[in-house]
Amino acid sequence: MTKHVAVLMGGISNERPVSIASGTGCAQALRNGGYQVTEVDVGYDIAEVLRELKPDVAFNALHGRYGEDGTIQGVLEFLRIPYTHSGVLASALAMDKHQAKIMFKAAGIPVTDHTIANRAEVARAHVMAPPYVVKPIADGSSFGVFIVKADQSHPPQELLREDWNSGEEVMVERYIPGRELTCAVMGDVALGVTEIVTDLSFYNYEAKYAHGGSRHVIPAEIQPKIYDKVQKMALKAHAALGCRGVSRSDFRYNDQAGPDGELVCLEINTQPGMTETSLVPEQARHAGHSFEELVAWMVEDASCNR
Repeated sequence: MTKHVAVLMGGISNERPVSIASGTGCAQALRNGGYQVTEVDVGYDIAEVLRELKPDVAFNALHGRYGEDGTIQGVLEFLRIPYTHSGVLASALAMDKHQAKIMFKAAGIPVTDHTIANRAEVARAHVMAPPYVVKPIADGSSFGVFIVKADQSHPPQELLREDWNSGEEVMVERYIPGRELTCAVMGDVALGVTEIVTDLSFYNYEAKYAHGGSRHVIPAEIQPKIYDKVQKMALKAHAALGCRGVSRSDFRYNDQAGPDGELVCLEINTQPGMTETSLVPEQARHAGHSFEELVAWMVEDASCNR
């Protein structure tokens, strides 16, 4: 029997446009693979919509709050609808960068030094010696991220904007110079390591989603032992938080810091982008999986109690 898949997309977070792009692409790929697909733009009535729709599987293409933080996962658990990606606890832990770092550190995964402070306090004066990075504790796609350079006299004043909607507490972490690396995990297998190269200030929203915003080098041109270390750390991070399905871990690698350099894990993404410029589909292709095969695998891997 053909499975009926509800592709959950859109939503009400800052990342709604990215989610729509991810969901539309995944829905078409699933149709190409022979699945019956309904695209669902998620709102506050999602429980009623899904009760009426009665899908066999929910493909979670949501990004950001409510879709990535354990909320929609809890709704799907109550409705007993098998779903893709990580479950309630892993999603909540990964979305909270502070809690995720605590878990990584406990698992022996190197992380950057950081502190948590109120955004007004961070805007008034340096709470850490520059250079450092300021980011929301629970947001994605690099929304609200600022790099404070070593010679910068004042913290980012954008933190005081009246339309700021990324929480009152922010994370301030030591800036690691060097290279941006990322590695996805598919089930219990680490895919290839990608280096992200951009001419922009850092791998921000534009670099992630605009055509030409960044260049993805896969396999990353790094020492084999570092390549292997990134893959092992990605698997370790996936397991440390109890992730399921597909995840993607992001790293900074300073190859100038000693013989082997400094490699740290920045965060793990339990709902990685699935747009045409996204990293996970590229890494899956590098491993021999077409986009259609990747999303079909995710549907067949779906379950409750994740």
